[in-house]
Amino acid sequence: MNDRAVGLFDNYEIEISRTWKGRGAILCESDKGLFILKEYNGPANKIFFQDTLLKNIREAGFLTVESILRTKENELIVYDQDRIPYIVKSYFEGKECNNREIEECRQAVRVLARLHNCSDLSDWENLASQPVFHIEKEYEKHNKELKKVRRFLREKSQKTAFEIFLIEHYDYFFDLAIQVTEEMRLYMKAGKNKNLEEFPIVCHGDYQYHNIIRTSDGMALVNFEKCIRDNPVRDLYLFMRKLLEKNNWSQTLGDLLLCSYDEERTLSDDDYMQLYYRFAYPEKFWKIVNFYYNSGKAWIPGRNMEKLEKLLAQEKEKQDFLETIFRKQT
Repeated sequence: MNDRAVGLFDNYEIEISRTWKGRGAILCESDKGLFILKEYNGPANKIFFQDTLLKNIREAGFLTVESILRTKENELIVYDQDRIPYIVKSYFEGKECNNREIEECRQAVRVLARLHNCSDLSDWENLASQPVFHIEKEYEKHNKELKKVRRFLREKSQKTAFEIFLIEHYDYFFDLAIQVTEEMRLYMKAGKNKNLEEFPIVCHGDYQYHNIIRTSDGMALVNFEKCIRDNPVRDLYLFMRKLLEKNNWSQTLGDLLLCSYDEERTLSDDDYMQLYYRFAYPEKFWKIVNFYYNSGKAWIPGRNMEKLEKLLAQEKEKQDFLETIFRKQT
């Protein structure tokens, strides 16, 4: 972000005392508090939905979420001389959630549950304008991509060591992806789950440790640009999966996090089934394959091999986790 972007603050009713650079952003101290100027990469109409969501959450009593500052002309987006869009949001002083501290992670999960309690927007008339995310359709799309890459690898005459290693283990994860998707499709078709078209919950969409800030007033949540209508377990799954991967799919840790969430917002039988399918689908494998296929293949980073080897090493622990945790709950 260039220094000229600082001039964009002139579009707002704030008096700035100082500015400094952050990670891909510019921060400022003003007479109305701390703010952050960031480039906005989302759809223009999404920012209005995000703004209304944040206001509804605060009105419901969850005060430690960011807010989007409007310009003097009451706009949410401001453009620089190159027509690059920016937004200004409130900023929280503090440190990111420490994902190595179990108690902090449990607190973050409780905060997430409270956020979901305040994100039930049943009476919000604009909710219907936002599409509902269908996880089974997403998995069907991933499966088509996996099938295409498998065919590419089989037909490739000269293979690197990584490609040979990948194709050796491909069928296991591909078959697993097909199986989980089909089981989920049958479950959804059976009508045992709540009709998602009526789901009033809006998820954060990117609930990770760097979007959870520890402040003197508790944990604050930022970066709602990926907010989306979906089953709330979307956020819980994302937060838990990354922690569990770092902790070799610890059943004790998984149980602690689920119980912590359940203390604030009761998980239903359907929630557990949704979580099970999301954990069971080999998303990490799809990510490795997708990154490989969509990047230059003349030189394949060694990190790809490391990720695949780690995935294989943890597969038994993951399957044991699924069998133990979800057999107990469902």
